[in-house]
Amino acid sequence: MGVKDLVRTSDIRQPTVLGWAWASLVANIGIILTGGLVRLTGSGLGCPTWPRCTEESFVPHSSLGWHGAIEFGNRLLTYVLIAIAIGTFFAVWRWAGATSTMKQLTVLIGIGIPFQGVIGGITVLTQLNPWVVALHLLLSMGLVVAATVLLVLVRGEDGSRVDDLTRRLVLFAYGLLLIAIYLGTIVTGSGPHAGDADAPRNGLDPLFWTRVHAMSVWALVAVTLVVVWRLRGHRVQRAAWIVLAAELLQGAIGYVQHFTGLPIGLVAVHLVGAAILLAATTHLVLQVAPLRRDREPVDA
Repeated sequence: MGVKDLVRTSDIRQPTVLGWAWASLVANIGIILTGGLVRLTGSGLGCPTWPRCTEESFVPHSSLGWHGAIEFGNRLLTYVLIAIAIGTFFAVWRWAGATSTMKQLTVLIGIGIPFQGVIGGITVLTQLNPWVVALHLLLSMGLVVAATVLLVLVRGEDGSRVDDLTRRLVLFAYGLLLIAIYLGTIVTGSGPHAGDADAPRNGLDPLFWTRVHAMSVWALVAVTLVVVWRLRGHRVQRAAWIVLAAELLQGAIGYVQHFTGLPIGLVAVHLVGAAILLAATTHLVLQVAPLRRDREPVDA
């Protein structure tokens, strides 16, 4: 029996596929939180090697303490993501309304998750090198983008015609957001939450790069304000308002955490906020610059 036989269309309906698409997005945001908590609790080397937890065992032993349990727990969550990715793959491929783009996204997400696990292993083997840790996060953010695009397509949301300048401004804002996220990883790599007391830092000035990161966020907010104004009276404006609100909240959390000594709880919220903001902005981009449908989906 070939792959085409396994995934041939059935009577699966759009709400079921939509549920799997939501699960994929939530799970990929959730793993960012749990991965962040591994670093924030100093548990990055709770399992000191990879793919085993120790040289002798795949599971942690009591001498590793709660740090080992936290790190190992995060590793186990990768298998939850894989299970959700497999469920999403079969749901989309068996849905009569699926387009080739949707199917390709499920494959991309399915490949990205185990690859993410490998990058996670490399972070351990490099003793939490901050540049590798940053790559680990950025790949998760990429999976959040892919899951968001899949969700929007499954929902069948149609794009809206806007003028070229507004569309370019939205895309420019998206670029600024990606820059801000990357700069955030540089700030993290220079800061105190390394994941382990002996983990290396990137050697950059944390105050300077915090200010650069803040400036990129201010530029993002300014451009988004212009986008909201230009979309006044347009049905897409609601999506732009959501993005602006997420930016302002995320910025406020960033300032508070900076001036309160980077408490673990706020840093974790800021990390999840970045993923949610990325998903919301991806949604806005698809509203003003929709992907071309390869065929019109139909429910089945």
